[in-house]
Amino acid sequence: MFLTIWRKRKIPLAWLLLTRQPVRLAIALAGISFAGILMFMQLGFRDGLFDASVTIHRLFDADLVLTSPRSMSSISMAGFPERRLIQTLADPEVADVSPVHWNFVLWRNPETRTTRSILALGFEPSDPLLIDPLVQKQSSFLRQKGRVLFDERSRNEFGPVAEWFRSGKTVDSEVAGVRLRVAGLVQLGPSFGADGNMIISRETFRSIIPNSSKGSIELGLIRLIPGSDPILVAERLKEQLPNDITIFTKEQFIEFEKNYWRSSTAIGFIFTLGAAMGFVVGCVIVYQILYGDVSDHLAEYATLMAMGYRLKDLLAVVAREGLLLALIGYLPAYAAGEGLYALIRTSTKLPVAMEFNRAFLVLSMILVMCLGSALLAMRKLVDADPAEIF
Repeated sequence: MFLTIWRKRKIPLAWLLLTRQPVRLAIALAGISFAGILMFMQLGFRDGLFDASVTIHRLFDADLVLTSPRSMSSISMAGFPERRLIQTLADPEVADVSPVHWNFVLWRNPETRTTRSILALGFEPSDPLLIDPLVQKQSSFLRQKGRVLFDERSRNEFGPVAEWFRSGKTVDSEVAGVRLRVAGLVQLGPSFGADGNMIISRETFRSIIPNSSKGSIELGLIRLIPGSDPILVAERLKEQLPNDITIFTKEQFIEFEKNYWRSSTAIGFIFTLGAAMGFVVGCVIVYQILYGDVSDHLAEYATLMAMGYRLKDLLAVVAREGLLLALIGYLPAYAAGEGLYALIRTSTKLPVAMEFNRAFLVLSMILVMCLGSALLAMRKLVDADPAEIF
């Protein structure tokens, strides 16, 4: 039947084979879309994890960053002597420096009075810290002890701080028994390591963590004179300074944090494995559909071969079926991915968004999945012998 329609109307044979059984086609597309959604979600979570873990790192106003060799990641920062940061000023290409404290403290929700761990960044208000204009504009507010810039993108468990502050209400909280007052709002965002952030002065930092060493800091930000090569300056400083510090360029510091989550924890592996499982599930579904289609129409394929059609032309039909399934099944997966990413951003405030590279990667995986399955299904057609079938 479909041979007659194909000849008269020149409708692609691959499309006729797919649409001849709408239920089977719907099942195949649903399976491909589900696999695509699973890959979008797993890769989106993985990339969102890496991006969220370096949100603040990207905002640091620095060309070089000093840390302790004992620092493993943003959730495990160790201190080092502040004098090492001061010593870098002896280099002719170092313009200025900023000492920074980095630690987690317990913030008391001003509404429910419950506590939750929050990341505190302490710096000298007269020094540059972040390239964020909101921080630069409001850093002078921190010169008064006990004032804090609160990250309004922090999770809701920290309380309605942003809403109260915008309404003109005085927002006070407690950290380690010390009363703090919100002097302004910034927009940084949570990460997998920190659910919220606040920026304070070094004086305030020492008041909430009294046992912190006055001569110790967790980060040292170094700004170079225009035109300097950060890599060359970093290498020079490594030769001049003791080995009780680690010197990164800003990009190396970002990669250092990403590598921790990528290789030192199971999170990155789990999300990558989840994407791989989605790929495997899709392969199984598409293979079963295409293999069943070839088996059902084996007599028709054998007839075409007996009429003189070349085997490679018939194999191309199966390949086109796989291509059509991939392209049609990708569209609902992409649309669902966009919607789920928006839901995740709203619910968790993580920077999960559809990116071209990820969209192209998932499309490529679906194409490989469908065309690879079609290739496996072709074995049934290659082994078909018209004489045996008839």
